[in-house]
Amino acid sequence: MKFDFEITEDGSHTLYVPALDEHYHSTHGALQEARHVYIDAALHRCQKPHVRILEVGFGTGLNAFLTLLETEKRQQAAHYTSLELYPLSLQDARKLNFASLIAPDRNDHFLQLHALPWDRAQAITPAFVLEKRQWDFSKPDSFCFDGLFDVVYFDAFAPDKQPGVWTQALFDKIYEACAGGAVITTYCAKGSVRRMLQAAGFAVERLPGPPGKREMLRGWRREQGDLRDP
Repeated sequence: MKFDFEITEDGSHTLYVPALDEHYHSTHGALQEARHVYIDAALHRCQKPHVRILEVGFGTGLNAFLTLLETEKRQQAAHYTSLELYPLSLQDARKLNFASLIAPDRNDHFLQLHALPWDRAQAITPAFVLEKRQWDFSKPDSFCFDGLFDVVYFDAFAPDKQPGVWTQALFDKIYEACAGGAVITTYCAKGSVRRMLQAAGFAVERLPGPPGKREMLRGWRREQGDLRDP
């Protein structure tokens, strides 16, 4: 996949894919968007000492890097599973400025996120295990994982750019792979996405979006016997 490097409004990088006319992140600020949608709205809702995270769309590794730093700060152990069909090369990852903006002394860990082999689980730190899977999102029947997830980051390209990812079949599979009380967030607030999340079984709420976006979605898998709204 061919792309160009661009600087977003908060000074952080994003990638622009001409073939899709789409950016990997919000042009209003890649860091702001990632922190708002995935760290603040999702990860911070899980208080478990060991958290299992699923990410749909590894992309630039920004969400994984922020999660590594945040779980370390919160003294949480984390198993981070990320799905991606078109991995970024290590050469291109070296050009991204995320580590220099967030934690310059952790650049080696950021690059390690990209350098580790695919389709196996390996430790980045003693408390953070990364499992990257090169996976075709359009084949939800092959979605199979051991254990249940506590947090899900749904960060694929927009539905009108990558409709094969935003499907009822995939949301159903994700719901089945979630533990009770699990949270899922996405930057996308389209009504069709909200309805698919609800049809899968999630209780869904609209939240204020990151800069440049009015709303986002957050869903919950209720605990057994819990009929309350989120």
